[in-house]
Amino acid sequence: MTARVARFKDLVPYSKQYTNAGIPIEAFERLTARSVYSIMAPQDYKGRSAMAPIKSLPGAVVSIAECPPGDSPGLHCHEMTVENFFCLNGRFEILWGDHGEHSLVLEPLDFISVPAGVTRSFTNISDEVARLLVIIQPPVDRSEDRVAYAPDFAKDLEADFGGEVVDQLKAIGFKFNAGEPEDEAEHA
Repeated sequence: MTARVARFKDLVPYSKQYTNAGIPIEAFERLTARSVYSIMAPQDYKGRSAMAPIKSLPGAVVSIAECPPGDSPGLHCHEMTVENFFCLNGRFEILWGDHGEHSLVLEPLDFISVPAGVTRSFTNISDEVARLLVIIQPPVDRSEDRVAYAPDFAKDLEADFGGEVVDQLKAIGFKFNAGEPEDEAEHA
């Protein structure tokens, strides 16, 4: 059983796990919560949570998103997975809609389930470091999570970090084609 325990003090945010691959932490922080600690992922999972210490059956990826006050990921869409947020502490404004035009606030112990294909973000609106338990549910027959941002995100990242960083982010599941049909975006 000790191999199936994840101690929070031993977890490394995935932004730091990919620095050896040449992806700067600052690039991750523009796309994701300040620190995302992957806890559990399927054995054959492809993507940014693949290094989770606990390997699971298909169907769930579990992480903790830790955000200082005001921190939030960029507005994004999980194309084929359901993303669930359980507020552990603090308060989070959850935004959704193509431009984040809808919102609600999660208090501690509140839960929301965001369907696949819905553009979303979250912001820590409390005055403390706050955490969300995040459960990603990929389709059972797929062990990946395609996350799409607006094409302008890629242009900004490329200008600041270079095209290679954008390519490396794409290799672990990030996409920069939100709003474009999948087949057209793949060939653009």
